[in-house]
Amino acid sequence: MGKYEELAKNIVKEVGGKENVNSLTNCITRLRFKLKDESKANTEVLKNMDGVVTVMQAGGQYQVVIGNHVPDVRKDVDAVLGILEPVADEGPKGNLFDRFVDMISGIFQPILAPLSAAGMLKGVNAILAFALGSSFSGSSTYAVFNAMGDGLFLFLPIFIGYTAMKKFGGSPFLGMMIASSLVYTGFIDGSATATFAEAGGLNFFGIPFSIPAAGYGSTVMPIIAATAFSAFLEKQLRKIIPDVVKLFLVPFFTALIAIPLTFLVIGPIMNVVADGLGNGLLAVQAFNPIIFGAIVGFTWQILVMFGMHWALIPFVIISLSQGTPTSLLTGSGSVSFAQTGAVLAVMLKTKNLRLKELAIPAFISGIFGVTEPAIYGITLPKKKPFWASCIVGGVIGATAMGLGIEAYQMGGLGIFRYTGTIAPDGNMKYAIYSMILDAIALAAGFGLAWILGFKDDEPTVQLSKEEAKLAATGHKKKLGKDEVFSPLEGNVLPLSEARDAAFSEGIMGKGVVIEPTRGEIVAPFDGTIMTLFPTKHAIGLISDNGTEVLIHIGIDTVQLEGEGFESFVEQNATVKKGDKLVTFDIEAIEAAGYSTQVPIIITNTPDYADVIPTSETAVKQGDILITAVISN
Repeated sequence: MGKYEELAKNIVKEVGGKENVNSLTNCITRLRFKLKDESKANTEVLKNMDGVVTVMQAGGQYQVVIGNHVPDVRKDVDAVLGILEPVADEGPKGNLFDRFVDMISGIFQPILAPLSAAGMLKGVNAILAFALGSSFSGSSTYAVFNAMGDGLFLFLPIFIGYTAMKKFGGSPFLGMMIASSLVYTGFIDGSATATFAEAGGLNFFGIPFSIPAAGYGSTVMPIIAATAFSAFLEKQLRKIIPDVVKLFLVPFFTALIAIPLTFLVIGPIMNVVADGLGNGLLAVQAFNPIIFGAIVGFTWQILVMFGMHWALIPFVIISLSQGTPTSLLTGSGSVSFAQTGAVLAVMLKTKNLRLKELAIPAFISGIFGVTEPAIYGITLPKKKPFWASCIVGGVIGATAMGLGIEAYQMGGLGIFRYTGTIAPDGNMKYAIYSMILDAIALAAGFGLAWILGFKDDEPTVQLSKEEAKLAATGHKKKLGKDEVFSPLEGNVLPLSEARDAAFSEGIMGKGVVIEPTRGEIVAPFDGTIMTLFPTKHAIGLISDNGTEVLIHIGIDTVQLEGEGFESFVEQNATVKKGDKLVTFDIEAIEAAGYSTQVPIIITNTPDYADVIPTSETAVKQGDILITAVISN
């Protein structure tokens, strides 16, 4: 286990435990779980967990956003989970588009990094050929670089055979075996077709079939369809073949049936489908490339948030693997820099030291194309900076399409994507255009976010001269204690009696539980609303003295989706002690089968020497509920 062992254990626990996990993958910033039952995951606990940026649920995936170090966290999470057997989806989840996105992301995420690396190597080769001329382009060094870049694309079906078969719940190495037959030498270079041309062409036991002129090397759709069928066939064979010979006969009969069927039926049909879908998408783009670029640029960050950007990735890979430049992602190229510029504006403008500290690594990540820390941690909570980056992204996206920028190979993210826009002959025109647009996007994102502004959330506490002097020298204010007054009426219970382990075990901090007798929540002090969940069942506040409090109305009441709740404040609003925040229907919550317990937690408990709950068994609004003792 590594340095993220404790975080890994907590994540596995809060997603419902090892027994609730079907599978786990990760992208650049997210752990992407497939859970058996998402309702067992404690989303709110995970969102507030130190080391977790946020949680997203989209496309049938439970996505825990970690940040740039997600590969290291993934290793420790894998160690906690142990070996997970491939498990196919247990029935449809979400609409057809959600399931399509989930399928595509599950297949392509594991190989996206090496695909990008291969594209970057091709870009380096093009630069060297341009700079050194024929003496390099005719050398064996050039040939080795070509093999580095082209090898993966040529044998792409084998890589997809593994990831797709695993996604569909079959045996991954059997998927590789099926894919290997498609890229067998004679079927790639056309020699098999030429050999049997005079005998009437290719056939399998008299049934004729044909191979695409370029073979199945670099193709995507045929192997995806073949593995989907093969995984289904393998499961059926496992049900009827005796255990004593299952190890050998299941792959034998799966391959014997699936491979010929792929050559005869699946391959030709899927090639037609792929061509049709690709041409349709290109037609939309060709209708008005500038509008297409504006739409992609404006919506790209929203698509990324929900994982829907994966819908475009297969068509990009299909185009590039066939040697055809693509502009499908041109509109999204500079979006990360618009987002990064907005983060820079927040970083320089905010007076909140914690937000400023968060913005620094988010800015650095954005330069390299990783924007989730910026989106979830900085701009989205502040709203206006996020929309500023979307607007700039749309304008720059339209401009990029107007300039005709294309990608010749897969590139990296952020500044590493430039190699993908270098032509095979070394022409760097589009790479230079991209650099200029990225610089403009960074400056425009900064400028627009600065002009639109945002509501800063630094606590507005008035300090005495003595306290101001102490603060200026880095010492804590000597306030002695901070009191949290009861936000509702009811009976007081120890936190250990909360009907949710996330609260009862003190994972989120110390506090108390109230069993309410009246469905009204008021402000427990003078302060600011940090978080108001859309379902209105939970409120996060920070006092003017810096005490952070979570009021969670009911247990698992997020499932009610706001039914029976009414809020009277907005996020980032300033409140005074006793201001009405939320009302809730106690009877409706109980009728729906949920507990009405209200845990009240000091979420920054480590900042205090002690957190002392009241000794009273019943409280009214305004009674002292919790005393937080401040270290001198």
